[in-house]
Amino acid sequence: MDLHTHTVYSDGIGLIRDNVAWAEKRGLKIVGISDHIHFFTPSRFSAYINEINVIKEESEIVVLAGIEANILENGPDITDEFRKKLDYAIASVHEWFGRNGTHEYINYVKKAIMDDNVDIIGHFGNSFPWIGYPTREEIDEILDLAEAYGKAFEISARYKVPDLEFIRECVKRGIKLSLATDAHRPEDVGKVSWSLKMLEKAGGTKEDLIFSEYL
Repeated sequence: MDLHTHTVYSDGIGLIRDNVAWAEKRGLKIVGISDHIHFFTPSRFSAYINEINVIKEESEIVVLAGIEANILENGPDITDEFRKKLDYAIASVHEWFGRNGTHEYINYVKKAIMDDNVDIIGHFGNSFPWIGYPTREEIDEILDLAEAYGKAFEISARYKVPDLEFIRECVKRGIKLSLATDAHRPEDVGKVSWSLKMLEKAGGTKEDLIFSEYL
């Protein structure tokens, strides 16, 4: 699977159909289209959903309609109206907190985990090398919340996060995971070998992945 891909509907360079074609070429069973939410007006969003639905019917593999929301100070910027038309929603921190901003980052992620419209936390920890690493207690808080609220974390081949220990904890606790490239070019869709390797190293199987019923 590859559940994090972008198209011309946001900052990607390919069509939805191009992403799906590359997913088929790479032998994926599931591909998700998850363009950035802030590129959408209601009418553009409707066109996006309609196009995905047409391609779902034509494709040889499972095509899912997703979106990538931004986690802001007051929580993810996704509405109930948008979410009900989607198969899933990713929420990611895109703000830059600067050095020693880890605590703020963690608080943002907590808000997303507790949001009913969010299914997957995107590229968790990609900014830790610059803002600082969370404490063990903060990581445990995140894992406890994700377990309680039934949220998943993506294993990002683009950013090489989360780390192996975090993924191992997810597997141990039954927290679902997804494989993701964060592809912005069609030819990068499905390059999930790093993500798959990390899942396997952590002792995970396809049953530990979100949407495993399609695998």
